[in-house]
Amino acid sequence: MHRITGRAGGDNLIEMSPTESFNDDINGYNQHASSSTGSFQQGQSASFLTPDVCVETCESLSASLASLASSDHSDSPQFEAQTLERISALTGLSRKRALFLKFRSRIDKQQQSKDSVFFRDGLRRIDFVLSYVDDKAGERKQERRRVYEANLAKVGLELETEDKSESEDGKTYFVKIHAPWEVLATYADVLKIKVPFKVNDIPDNTEMPMNWLSTPFRLPETIMHPEPDFFTAPFDKSKSDFFLIDDKETFFPPSNRNRIVYYILSRCSYLREECGDKDKKGIKRLLNNGTYTAAFPLHDCRYWKKSRDTHCESERYSLYKHWARFLFFFKEQPLNLVRKYYGEKIGIYFAWLGFYTEMLLFAAIVGTICFVYGVLTYDENEWSKEICSGEIGGKIVMCPLCDKKCGFWKLNSTCNSSWQSHLFDNVGTVFFAIFMGIWVTLFLELWKRRQARLEYEWDLVDFEEEQQQLQLRPEYETKCSNRKLNRITQEPEWVLSRTATDLLAKLFLCWATVILWEMEPYLPITSKCARLCLSGATVIFWISLIIACIIGVIAYRLAVYAAFASIMKDNPTSHLQVVGPYITPQLATSVTASCINFVIIMILNLMYERVAVWITDMEIPKTHLEYENKLTVKMFLFQFVNYYSSCFYVAFFKGKFVGYPGNYAYMFGRWSKLRNEECDPGGCLIELTTQLVIVMTGKQVWGNIQEALVPWLMNWWGSRKARKHPESIYSRWEQDNDLQSFGQLGLFYEYLEMVIQFGFITLFVASFPLAPLLALINNIIEVRVDAWKLTTQYRRPVAAKAHSIGAWEEILSGIAVLSVVTNAFIVAFTSDMIPRLVYMYAYHPDGEMNMKGYINNSLSMFNISAIPVANSPEEGENPAWFNSSITTCRYRDFRYPSGHEKQYSHTMQFWHILAAKLAFIIIMEHVVFMVKFFVAWMIPDVPSDVRARVKRERYLVQEYLHNYEVDKLKKQLTHNNCSNDCTCPPMIYPTLSKHEVLSECL
Repeated sequence: MHRITGRAGGDNLIEMSPTESFNDDINGYNQHASSSTGSFQQGQSASFLTPDVCVETCESLSASLASLASSDHSDSPQFEAQTLERISALTGLSRKRALFLKFRSRIDKQQQSKDSVFFRDGLRRIDFVLSYVDDKAGERKQERRRVYEANLAKVGLELETEDKSESEDGKTYFVKIHAPWEVLATYADVLKIKVPFKVNDIPDNTEMPMNWLSTPFRLPETIMHPEPDFFTAPFDKSKSDFFLIDDKETFFPPSNRNRIVYYILSRCSYLREECGDKDKKGIKRLLNNGTYTAAFPLHDCRYWKKSRDTHCESERYSLYKHWARFLFFFKEQPLNLVRKYYGEKIGIYFAWLGFYTEMLLFAAIVGTICFVYGVLTYDENEWSKEICSGEIGGKIVMCPLCDKKCGFWKLNSTCNSSWQSHLFDNVGTVFFAIFMGIWVTLFLELWKRRQARLEYEWDLVDFEEEQQQLQLRPEYETKCSNRKLNRITQEPEWVLSRTATDLLAKLFLCWATVILWEMEPYLPITSKCARLCLSGATVIFWISLIIACIIGVIAYRLAVYAAFASIMKDNPTSHLQVVGPYITPQLATSVTASCINFVIIMILNLMYERVAVWITDMEIPKTHLEYENKLTVKMFLFQFVNYYSSCFYVAFFKGKFVGYPGNYAYMFGRWSKLRNEECDPGGCLIELTTQLVIVMTGKQVWGNIQEALVPWLMNWWGSRKARKHPESIYSRWEQDNDLQSFGQLGLFYEYLEMVIQFGFITLFVASFPLAPLLALINNIIEVRVDAWKLTTQYRRPVAAKAHSIGAWEEILSGIAVLSVVTNAFIVAFTSDMIPRLVYMYAYHPDGEMNMKGYINNSLSMFNISAIPVANSPEEGENPAWFNSSITTCRYRDFRYPSGHEKQYSHTMQFWHILAAKLAFIIIMEHVVFMVKFFVAWMIPDVPSDVRARVKRERYLVQEYLHNYEVDKLKKQLTHNNCSNDCTCPPMIYPTLSKHEVLSECL
């Protein structure tokens, strides 16, 4: 049983519960019904009324509805007055029901469902929707809306307003916008939108051998290729008959239509011309000042069912059915349909994300093999056996790890961590680090080829130049209020007004700068320098804030380690099953510090995002591409330091500047009493692994919660009342208005999340070979979560073009180069791989190639009596087994013992190991870089068949245009010879009404 709400005039909300026969098919504008009024009357019940009232009311209403259906003048004022008089005679529930039926009769008369993407006439498509709430005190807003909508009409757009009485909340107005053919053709010419002019005649020879193996992963051909392949050319309004125009209403797809309308909305003024304030323009400013509450294109149907309108494409339903459900995680993505529905920019993102996920499969397989190798060689780990042995590790007494609160301890207490470390710190790790350096290069080079193919297939080959010239930001146009002559094109161009900043800067800069400002079409150097300096200072301040927070976390680690060591000295965690034996002061410190660091990362992210957008807006970038690139660099620099700084500390600083007993190094000097951390005898690699797993996994889990759960909860709460309505009453624009806005930077955060993940699996992969596997699992979920939320939880974004992933490509290349260096240093300095190899090949006492005796060789000796009082344990901190007969302790370093002529200075073995480490770094970097450059040279960025198709298309465009112009000239000459009396010039395009064109490009 449905609950239906409606409004009639100034009356209160009417709620009623009809019977089951009162279904969605008859409860609205049934476009193909022959007698909607009759179907509406059938099966209604009024059991809440008395029989007499029911008979009287139903008979009068039936007669009223019959007269409405049969009359062609039911919208006339006389008829409206008669109807209102009849309703006024009724009282109570009868009157409310009559008001509702009057509203429904008008709906039925319109013969169109409100769950539609067309105007009330059922012919003109809704290309964009503006919504607003008309508050009583908003006279200025009313004036802005009136002028703005009048200016939109001047441009040629057609508007239709839905009154607030017809909205679910009774407060919201909806302005529906339709762009007729004249407007679409004009702005398609302005934006140089490519449209088909000939069917592609190049045969497709991309069939792969054994192609049948991929059948389970394929989608239907109609979903993968919703449109035939054409040769395309930029639209020219004066040559409209050159293009394949079958139907003007469907020639431009909805994505292009809403892109054109948004281009107009962004440049239309909302003040009268006599006001002279050119800054007051654009829908973005109107949304910011509350004149409108939302502006969005419509989804074409509900995502779980097709539209009943045969003229509606129902592409949203197809995307949900074949793409946005997790059960289809193993299927290929319908990228062409995504591009057609959402535009090229979103299509490129999902193409890149899918390709990245596919390439992660190979890295995950190799990483898993390296991890399995560590498991299989578990029992061959000689140094761990010595640590765990009671005869060796059980008799080695280690020096205290902190001052006062840490006692002496036995080496075999680190038995578990040394076994765990072997899983990741083995020969397979070196191989995997080299493999990942090559994998990154293959990923980037193969993506360039994939991107080049998409550029051709999606008509983006020459888009970069167009984007620079044609997609100026409205904010740039409004700020740059003066014009001057472009020295190249000899056309007027925008320059920034001379502001107070410029005038102040003239005091410090020579007048040559002012002359240059007058000659070149860009921001004045004075203003640009001031803005860039402020922007750079802001970024440096926030990065310094992150570093300060990281130093605070390091200080926490140093301070809390002593507390954990004191608490756990009697092993109070041993009673915990399974995990008890593994909990050590080192592990507890690492885990808690990582969690605190993760919380700080999330808080700083939320704060910095707003700052980054503000300083980027302040710089006034010229184009959308420049804006996104500037914001990308700022955000990534911040995120790079924010996410990776703790991992860099553990990998390259912890345990490297410790000193030795009696001469320990302190973080802020001896007065701070914060002694630098030491690594376990098994190395710091296992701690780096812990840090990486917590930050990387935590970010991915938190990101998925933010992306999926939060929008769903907000939509569920916002539409909790309207969900009960039948779809014919719950209009298409109201449904979309209740969804979340994707936002201009929605895609930016998706890229940022994936690039940060890419850094985790490349920069520190030597410490955790399973990182690509975790990333693969996350990305398989990520693709479907992003598709699901975009299709079901967000309003339809405005279609935008992009020929590549933008600045992210350069960032990925930078990470790829840096990853080779970081992994080489991790293997050399964080892992114990090099010291073990040096011992095995050069320092084994028996000359045999094994690791027996390595632990004893890697630990130096110190006299306990020489330990200063400031470093000695307090009373009661030493374990029960410690007594005065123990005179020496061991520590992790290669130093001469006391009594030696070079006591406590580094041994020759230390310098041999250091030389081996440096040699390994140089050799590994050169080998990997040579392979990288060779692979990049071997793989061309553009496939040969794509290059041939591009040349073929350019040739055909020139040939067809030449033939077209020749034929047109012949027709004109023939027409002039046959019609000597005609004085009118021949016209290629029919006479159309003239409208203002909002563009500086014409």
